[in-house]
Amino acid sequence: MDADKKKEASGLSGLEALLKDQAGDRLPPVERWNPPYCGDIGMRIRNDGVWFYQGSPIGRKPLVKLFSRVLRKDEDGRHYLVTPVEKVDVAVDDAPFLAVEMEVTGAGETQVMTFRTNVDDVVRCGPDHGLKFVAEPPDGGLKPYLLVRGRLEALVTRALYYDLIELAVPAKDGTDMLVVWSAGVAFPVAAAA
Repeated sequence: MDADKKKEASGLSGLEALLKDQAGDRLPPVERWNPPYCGDIGMRIRNDGVWFYQGSPIGRKPLVKLFSRVLRKDEDGRHYLVTPVEKVDVAVDDAPFLAVEMEVTGAGETQVMTFRTNVDDVVRCGPDHGLKFVAEPPDGGLKPYLLVRGRLEALVTRALYYDLIELAVPAKDGTDMLVVWSAGVAFPVAAAA
């Protein structure tokens, strides 16, 4: 096995191991909790993934990871920290998470992309964890988002965006659309022109 393949295999086994570990670590059932709304306590997630409490950054990653586990986005489009007894606002500038690492196995329609977020969620892109590209005003530049859980998304970082674009291929439906494949699903990127 050459050095590049060994590196790819060892990296993949690392993310796969994290994915398996994460599967055994059950998240709190925040989607089932319906506590009373308790207001705004000054929580904010900036567009670069930094969490704030009352204007001060939260510098302890374990605390941020703990908060991320009880974060929920409701149908009203707002984000909340939710416990069985209370629900408080969290202002989110863009997406609550960032996709900061990506590994790709396979090629074409059998390709699988696995992402790690800034709070160490490991997500395999596919039917249950879709990827969407949103046009950004005013120039129409694209911003990719990965569905992490519930309605919570991760903004794919700029460096990974370029890696995604390199994976884009023409759609098979005869349109001029480019797509990125993962786990048998073609995610539309943009018109090929």
